[in-house]
Amino acid sequence: MTRWIASAKAAAVAAQNYAADACARSAARIAPESKVESKLADREQRLVHSHAWIATTAEALTATAGWAERGANAGRFGAIEELVLRVGFGEYCAQLIGGVPMSQTEFARPGELGLANAAAKLAANPAVVLFLDEGNTVETRAALAEHLTHGERPDESLDDEMLDMIRETFRKFTADRITPNAHRWHMADELIPIEVIDEMAELGVFGVCIEEEYGGLGLGKLAMCLVSEELSRGWICAGSLGTRSEIAGELIGEGGTDEQKTYWLPLLASGEILPTAVFTEPDIGSDLASLRTRATRQADGSWQINGAKNWITHASRAHLMTILCRTAPDTPGYAGLSMLLASKTSGSEENPFPDDGMEGSEIDVLGYRGMKEYAIGFDDFSVADNALLGGAEGQGFKQLMRTFEGARIQTAARAIGVAQNAFDLGLRYALDRQQFGQPLIAFPRVSDKLALMITEITFARELTYSASRHKDEGKRCDIEAGMAKLLAARVAWSSADQAVQIHGGNGYAMEYEISRILCDARILNIFEGAAEIQAHVVGRGLVAAK
Repeated sequence: MTRWIASAKAAAVAAQNYAADACARSAARIAPESKVESKLADREQRLVHSHAWIATTAEALTATAGWAERGANAGRFGAIEELVLRVGFGEYCAQLIGGVPMSQTEFARPGELGLANAAAKLAANPAVVLFLDEGNTVETRAALAEHLTHGERPDESLDDEMLDMIRETFRKFTADRITPNAHRWHMADELIPIEVIDEMAELGVFGVCIEEEYGGLGLGKLAMCLVSEELSRGWICAGSLGTRSEIAGELIGEGGTDEQKTYWLPLLASGEILPTAVFTEPDIGSDLASLRTRATRQADGSWQINGAKNWITHASRAHLMTILCRTAPDTPGYAGLSMLLASKTSGSEENPFPDDGMEGSEIDVLGYRGMKEYAIGFDDFSVADNALLGGAEGQGFKQLMRTFEGARIQTAARAIGVAQNAFDLGLRYALDRQQFGQPLIAFPRVSDKLALMITEITFARELTYSASRHKDEGKRCDIEAGMAKLLAARVAWSSADQAVQIHGGNGYAMEYEISRILCDARILNIFEGAAEIQAHVVGRGLVAAK
């Protein structure tokens, strides 16, 4: 077994060297004077994004090699872990050499990127050759599927008693309170019941990362990942409830005045108030510099907001809106944006938006239904005079950017939970469903799917945990967070798609839970920064850091 770990570490180094070659190629095209030029980066998007995917794959290999080594040191690297390592390294090394999938139809192929010689060097590396020959084979996938059939799962211990306890606590809560009800809530297009939210609040879901002095748990992003992952394994909406508080808590904790922290953070941590993020506008997705919603200071110091916002999650039930708006209309771009902490009345089904100066309409969506999405219009909506985050104008975009690392790591964790849910349903169906006198899992094309699903989930999980550790160590991790979300979202979608395929026609029936998972998984490649945005951030960031 140590042979495979040593080979994995060596193959990961070779993959990182290949990624460095891709970075050099990208830098030559978009940073000819050693500084990234935005117009060139946009023009060379295909190259930049391909480089990002190559680097993400290499980083996933590195993170998973670390997982294997830690497990071995603790005596937890057994047969199933070896098989996951072999299958995953065999598959991802082959992708690096032949083409990393950026979507179903787009691949980062070495020949197109001027990396044919670098790919040939990677393919000749002895450790890589070992995985190509003996990693992802018919035999290893079949052996891995056999272990899965007997209820075995790859090691997920974090070598930390408290963190392992957090996982078990939320796994049990999800199994008891979320999983049995999620599909019914989804089909009825209902909000998650408030009593379930209250139970989540008692468990500390909304204050995981808020400091203890403000009533939170004072834990880090790795703990937040575990909570989000386990809740999302029951339903993505349960895992996403904490995202609103995570964003608001980090905005206020990092950028708020002492008064704002003292007032808002304890209320957020306890779940007494629920926040919503009010950033996006119609026809303006990721182009935040073009936001038009205005906030105008009044004679008494208060603010009046006018404009339209779109895709606002959990807006009706929320008590606090973090609103990104333009307070300096004559200042173009990001510099004119500020963040306001706006109180609102929590609405009801009969009257979702009872406050004067604010109205909203629900956006019907395929999935992700448990909090509902809204388009909101502001018409002289009044906000208190002390609502300006940090008490300074023009800081809104910078304040928001500081939260993106945590939000994207948390989104990656949600994606892992969704992927796990898809795997669970796919495996159960493959074991229970009989065709031609035997269970579906007896057919290699079915067992292969499940073996690759659990493998990719493990790789995406370890990449996400690696990003969260960077964040917890106080390091800048926008690149790592982007990589985690990039891979985890792809894995969630592919896992859901494969699980539907295992279900066959029943997977297309709305009464089966996997139909919900497919709808929920699709959003992960879009919100908190679409996959193309993530790839652009990662690719540019790597070149800039070179």
